[in-house]
Amino acid sequence: MPKAPAETATLRVAAGIAEIGRETWDALANPGWRLAPGGPVRLGGIPEAAALAYNPFLSYDFLAALEESGSVSARAGWTPRHLVLEGADGAPAALAPCYAKSHSQGEYVFDHSWAQAYERAGGRYYPKLQVSVPFTPATGPRLLVRPGAPATRDRALLVEGLAGFARQAGASSVHATFLIDDDVAAFESGGWLARTDQQFHWPNRGFRDFDDFLDSFQSRKRKQVKRERRDALADGVEIVAKTGAEIREADWDAFYAFYMDTGGRKWGRPYLNRTAFALIGERLADAVLLVLATRHGRPIAGALNLIGSDALYGRYWGAVEEQPFLHFEVCYYQAIEFAIRRGLARVEAGAQGEHKLARGYLPTTTRSAHFIVDPGLRKAVDRYLAMERQEVAQIGDMLAAHAPYRHADGAEADGF
Repeated sequence: MPKAPAETATLRVAAGIAEIGRETWDALANPGWRLAPGGPVRLGGIPEAAALAYNPFLSYDFLAALEESGSVSARAGWTPRHLVLEGADGAPAALAPCYAKSHSQGEYVFDHSWAQAYERAGGRYYPKLQVSVPFTPATGPRLLVRPGAPATRDRALLVEGLAGFARQAGASSVHATFLIDDDVAAFESGGWLARTDQQFHWPNRGFRDFDDFLDSFQSRKRKQVKRERRDALADGVEIVAKTGAEIREADWDAFYAFYMDTGGRKWGRPYLNRTAFALIGERLADAVLLVLATRHGRPIAGALNLIGSDALYGRYWGAVEEQPFLHFEVCYYQAIEFAIRRGLARVEAGAQGEHKLARGYLPTTTRSAHFIVDPGLRKAVDRYLAMERQEVAQIGDMLAAHAPYRHADGAEADGF
């Protein structure tokens, strides 16, 4: 077990989320929130949590569904090793969702080239430690601290504890991905290497409805979106969006078929099994938006989204029939409509995808932090990341200049 660098605190490693328990986990991951019909509900009594949003991916039920289904397991190459910081009273004061990895799949922050270079030089890159939500490129807290506690101190203890755990466990490195600002500061203060990447998020600028959103577009881009939506619904295609109790087992069966078909072609081996979706549907249905497309009543495509208190998170898409622009309709336009109705601040549409720009999604920087045990590998990675950060910033600026929105003065610029 790693030792906490403070006399009043101790660190332990939990071999599964069940060792920590729902009440303790959620009190640190989503303090002041509960999930109810209609979505997340803020509870009273925790003023310190007023600025925190509900993140469904950090909830006990989501992470437990991955572990209980076996989608996250030693066999899958994701061995739970959650780091728990216990205070002087023995109660968990903070924790970090952590996994021992035997590969680099399902992370969306790619380090394959680091692993290959290190092993060519005679090193052993795996096992490594991953501080993240498995298979989920969505920004959120990774250093989970108790409201009202000395949060800066507790985050620092977790950061130091993760580094010590890596050394003790014989891991080459620790990778904390898709970080919020407070966690970035904690890792940087601990001397970890900083990395940036880019996603595309849709910002809700107080739009009344989808037409109001389109009115903010350049005329050519607005016509393009209208044509795509019209063509997506041709030939008997209809769209239904379901959440909560509206989602039936037959809907999950249909979606899983889409997921397996597309995931098998895209990744070779889909990450989640049917049991994981069953558990998510059973325990998190009120945080799920399932968008299904049917042709003459038969399901042909679908997208799975999770609902936070301030964001809609797009996760999985699949289809068993081709239809022009159906992907854009099911994944992007339906998500925007839902976010407007719910008053959500943004839609996070997952990793990569410059095609999202023309649909109103803007380049957004994501951040991660990396602890490398071997000084030689650390030095090489540090040099690489310095160049990569410059490139990411330059590409982001270039893409933002070609967004489909009208300028503040009403002028229209050339776009892609």
